[in-house]
Parts: sequence; structure tokens; C-alpha cells
Amino acid sequence: MDTEAKDPATVRLHSHVEMGSMELKSILGYDDQGLVAAPEKKDESPLNTLYSSGSGSFEPPLKALYSSGSGTFEPNLKALYTSGSGSYYRRVMKNTVVNSIRTVVFSSRLNLLMPFGPLAVVVDKVTSHHGWVFLLSLLGIIPLAERLGYATEQLACYTGPTVGGLLNATFGNATELIISIYALRNGMIRVVQQSLLGSILSNMLLVLGCAFFAGGLVFSTRPQVFNKPTAAVNSGLLLMAVMGLLFPALLHSTHTELHFGKSELALSRFTSCIMLVAYASYLFFQLKSQRSLYVPVDEGEEIHSDASDDDNEVPEITKCESIIWLTILTAWISVLSEYLVNAIEGASVAMNIPVAFISVILLPIVGNAAEHAGAVMFAMKDKLDITLGVAIGSSTQISMFGIPFCVMVGWSMGVSMDLNFQLFETAVLFITVVVVAFMLQEGTSNYFKGLMLILCYIIVAGSFFVHIDPTAIQDKPPEPDD
Repeated sequence: MDTEAKDPATVRLHSHVEMGSMELKSILGYDDQGLVAAPEKKDESPLNTLYSSGSGSFEPPLKALYSSGSGTFEPNLKALYTSGSGSYYRRVMKNTVVNSIRTVVFSSRLNLLMPFGPLAVVVDKVTSHHGWVFLLSLLGIIPLAERLGYATEQLACYTGPTVGGLLNATFGNATELIISIYALRNGMIRVVQQSLLGSILSNMLLVLGCAFFAGGLVFSTRPQVFNKPTAAVNSGLLLMAVMGLLFPALLHSTHTELHFGKSELALSRFTSCIMLVAYASYLFFQLKSQRSLYVPVDEGEEIHSDASDDDNEVPEITKCESIIWLTILTAWISVLSEYLVNAIEGASVAMNIPVAFISVILLPIVGNAAEHAGAVMFAMKDKLDITLGVAIGSSTQISMFGIPFCVMVGWSMGVSMDLNFQLFETAVLFITVVVVAFMLQEGTSNYFKGLMLILCYIIVAGSFFVHIDPTAIQDKPPEPDD
């Protein structure tokens, strides 16, 4: 017994049986089969090229698969799969392109509206009916704006949360900026001013309201929390933007300009430069100086742990594909924006809708489709800090960067774009900033706060529907017949 117990082969045999890895009979059967019968030969001709002749070594031929000096394995794989019909590399590239198109173009039901874009171009060339061109262009831009936000989110997966939020806000506002530049080229200054103003109002009231409302319904048993210092900084920047817009409007309304017709424009350009400096300082403050201030409240205790890794979303497309899709979508949005801007005035007359309502309400809703969908989705996942970064961050970027940028672009074009948004529009913006600041001061949200913001936006929309813009000829009431 002692000799048998000390035999290493016996010990190894008993250990296998005791561990339950396999039965004793199967072990013995396997050993006998290996001793008596020769292993079955299989046709491994495709793999024979991988082995060295005679030695059976796997290593030397593999070295041929590597690029000399670079140590990469991928490029020389195509040498194994080349055939008369084409290479493996081309087949992989083809599958990659097909999968990318399937993911970006056919993964959202909203993309069913994409054919309306080319249809708007056809209608404009054939009939020149401004009402239909405007409506079709509006519908065609909606899925493009949403897909632009999707591609930005995919790119943000490779850049980190802070830079990703900045990318979301930047490309989320790309549609409004493109429309504004085309309107500036046509000299439609009021359309530019009102569309940018409407983008701020839409983000602060409609987008944030829907996000609070949806998140409150999902988490109805408790209030949702977010980072108060971040909200306070954004509220301060929005109030600074209101100050920059208010003074030129007051200077114009009170007729106290030092040089009539020049002081207002000069003040607007000077203030725009100051606002751009303030926004650049805010970016440095956010990305470099006080990065800890922008840590989400639910991740503050897990910032040095791996527990938060499970919440990171895996990108569906590569970084290169994201950049390519951003370029394609931005170019197509630019084309449709030109048709949209050219049809605004004709659509206002054809549909009997004030230009102010089209510029402040309809255009921003289309441009903010990406922010709207993203903010609501993140709120329903209880990620309110990202929601605020999308909604309030987008409003801050439009007010502190978008509007001053358009003033500078107009200056370079020789267009007298200024910050005089008229008293009515400036008062609406001021009241909106105050209301939203009060909603954010507690650092919590619920569905009732969201409902109040949505109702406030409905009041604003009704106000602009009956508002007569004194600088727009289309909005003037018809003269009574004698």
C-alpha cells in the first residue's frame, strides 16, 4: 500500500478520479487507445503551409505573417486568403462598410424620414413650391441631426466623459450653426438671431423639461440628484449671455447711442469678443483647472474603483468610422440647410405662419433632435449630470459661443450682425434663465419640475405665434381696404 501510494503515477491517477474530472474507465481507455492505435490523420492541407517541413515546428512560418520591423500581424493575413475572386482583406473591408452602414443608417426608425431630404431637392427643382420644400427639408434634417448626435456619442467613447460631453454639445449644435451661416450669407439677420435664441429656449425648457419628466416617471419613488456646482456655473454663464444681449437692445430702444447706427454694432462686436474669451476660460476651467468639479455625484465615491466600468458603453463603430460619418452627415445637413433657409420666407407666406415662430420654435426643434433624444435617454438611466451637460451645456455653448461666433462671421462677410435681439426676445430669454436657475438650485429633479418646464415652453411658443417682428416684412399685418 505504501509503495502504491508513493507511486507518482498512481497518485496522479487517483487525484483525477477524486476530482471528478473524468471516470477511471475513461482514463484507462484513453491511455490504451493512445498506446495501441495510431492517431487518426486528418486532411489539414490548409494548415500545412503554417508548419515547417519535417520539423513540425509552428513558429518559423508564422514569422512570415508579421511585417518586417513593425511586428504587426494583420496586414500579411491577406496572403493566406487570397484567391482568384479577390483577397480576404477586401472582403473584410466590404463587410466592415456594410456593417457600418447597417448600424448607422438602418438601426433607427427615425431614419425612415431620410428620403424626405432628396425629395425636397427634387421638389425645389421641379415645382419651386416653398411651402413643400421647407416642410420636406425640415423632415429630412430631423434624422440627420439625430444620427449626427449618435456618431458624436460613438466618437465620445474614445475621448473620455468630459471631452465627450463637449463633443456632444458641439456637434449637437452643428445643425443650428450651419443653418445660421447660410442665413447670414442671404442677409437674413433676424432669422439667425431668432433661430439661435430658439435653440437656447428649446434646450432649457423643452429638452430639459422632457428629460426631467421622463426621468421622474421612471424613478417616481425618489428625487433624482445632479451636481449643483456644475449647474450653478452654467447658470452664471447664461446670465452673462443675457447681459451681453440686453445692453445693445436697451441702447437701441432708448436711442442713447453716441453714434447712431454705429455704437450698437461696435458694442455688439466688442461684447462678442469678451464672451468668446469667457467661453474659452470656461473650457479651460472645465477640462484642466477644476476637473474634479465635473465628476458626477453618483461616481464621486467610485472614481478610483472599477465598479463604474460596467456602465461604460461599448462603441458600435470604430473611431475612424465615427469621423467619416460625422463628415458625411455634416455635409448633407449643409446641403439641406441651404434649401431650408431659402424656403423660409416663402413658407411663411404660403402657410400663413410668422417668420418669428418658424425661426424660434420649428427650426430649433429640428436642430435639437439629437440633444432631445440623448437627454431623455440619459435621464431615464438616472444619469442627470450627462443630461444637464447636454441640455444646459448646449444652451451655454450657443449663448456664449454660437451667437458671438455668428457676429464674428457676419463681420468677416460684411454683414451687420449684432446682439440687438429686440426687447421682446431678450425679455423672454431673461425670464427663461431665471426660471431654469430656480429649478436647478436644489440639485434635485422630479417629473413635476419637468412638467412645469414643458408648460413654460408652450407659453413661449404661443407668445411667438402671435408676436409681430417689427423688422420682418412678412410679419406685418395687412393694411385694411379703404
